[in-house]
Amino acid sequence: NPLIRNIIGQPRSSLDFRQMMDEKKILDIIEAARETGKIRKGVNEATKSIERGEAKLVVAAGDVNPPEIVMHLPMLCDEKKIAFVKVSRKLDLGRAAGIDVGTAAVAIADAGEGKNDLKKLLETKD
Repeated sequence: NPLIRNIIGQPRSSLDFRQMMDEKKILDIIEAARETGKIRKGVNEATKSIERGEAKLVVAAGDVNPPEIVMHLPMLCDEKKIAFVKVSRKLDLGRAAGIDVGTAAVAIADAGEGKNDLKKLLETKD
């Protein structure tokens, strides 16, 4: 799986998420996965999903404060060869995940009906 990144301070062969992807598309994939597949909400659940190797995509919010809360996610994803992206607001991420408050991270374990969109997203890097 290609790794998609927009992480400040990590000079890796990364994409600028805002240039390459429409943030709404990421949120739509999360909504589809929530309704017809399986997602994990929150940093702890996302971390467990990565460690178990079940995550297909991990999405973190860019406005998490302090940023150390999600700092370990890109490294874990890199280690497990799981795609990682950031969206700008945790409130938008929480709403896409089906909760009324913001969430710092979401992991998609099963994309459900969003599977084809997720596949296209991951192939965009190639």
